[in-house]
Amino acid sequence: MASDELRSTVERVGDRFNLGEYEIDAYLTVLEHGQLTASEIADRTDIPQPRVYDTVRSLSDRGLVELRESRPMKVVAIDPGEAFDDVQSSLEQMIDELEARYTAPARDTEAVSLVKSRSTILRYLEEVIDAAEYELSLSLTPGLLTRFEDELRNAVDAGVSVDLLITPADEAPTPAEFEYQNVATTVRARRGITTPVIAVADGNYSVYATQDALRDDQDRYGVIFNRSSLGFLVSGFFGTVLWTTAEETLSEDGSKRSYPRRYASIRRCVKDLIEEGGEFYATIEGRDVEVGGTRIVRGRVLDISFEVSEEVASLTVETEEGEEVTVGGRVAALEDIEGHEIHIGRNKPPSIDD
Repeated sequence: MASDELRSTVERVGDRFNLGEYEIDAYLTVLEHGQLTASEIADRTDIPQPRVYDTVRSLSDRGLVELRESRPMKVVAIDPGEAFDDVQSSLEQMIDELEARYTAPARDTEAVSLVKSRSTILRYLEEVIDAAEYELSLSLTPGLLTRFEDELRNAVDAGVSVDLLITPADEAPTPAEFEYQNVATTVRARRGITTPVIAVADGNYSVYATQDALRDDQDRYGVIFNRSSLGFLVSGFFGTVLWTTAEETLSEDGSKRSYPRRYASIRRCVKDLIEEGGEFYATIEGRDVEVGGTRIVRGRVLDISFEVSEEVASLTVETEEGEEVTVGGRVAALEDIEGHEIHIGRNKPPSIDD
């Protein structure tokens, strides 16, 4: 559709719906009764008698009613399907053209965004869930669990490892009431409505919001880390403060995931290796703790350090050169490497592309 044609369509649609209060009252009244005289419309509405004729002629000009020049003149309703048929076609055509011209605002340039709209927070939650390629951490209310059930099923089916926290615990469906294994790898429940709503995709792209922000829009907020490395702040908060203080495990099943696997969380990686046992090999993309430069380490996993509290986790890897290197999570200080992406395989160090 050419530019002038699109403008004409937009104007035409706008004109059709540019109805005043009197026109709306008269139109709805005629629709309800099928046909009325001008006097009957005045009797059934607040439209002054002198204004009725101008009002119904305006409706006639828009093709919404038919005027029958009898004595008295009758105003006859036209089937809305017929009256709005051309508008519907114009709307569909206009929407297609507008979408073709629409350019999504770039968000990647902003490390952090503050949003105050409930609908915007929900949109970002869905976007983060959909963006996860291999790891997803979530803190959701039971209502949000239901809302995003399909998206979570898709993530699990795609091989994404999902840690799901449901809060408040006393409102969470029981495992008999909800098939948690279809939407998450591990599900825990945590007490209290003060637990925030969180979503973190692959340790980076994340959303943090209060539960109040999703109940109403009054002076509430959500924070979006737009694919920023700052997302590890939310991920770390989730892993050490929320996940470790959940009272109940509702479901746990990582059997659907095969190797090689990719992790953003050292805690999640170490826990899986302990539970599954055997020999493992690793390729770690990260940063040298002392020098600060990017570093990639490949080799056999020699040792695993893990505390029951889940607050401390690390790996020791024997590199292909025979060096023993310790690997920690984000902001590691005691280990040699701050691990950003951890690739784990069974028989050899995985390729980064695996």
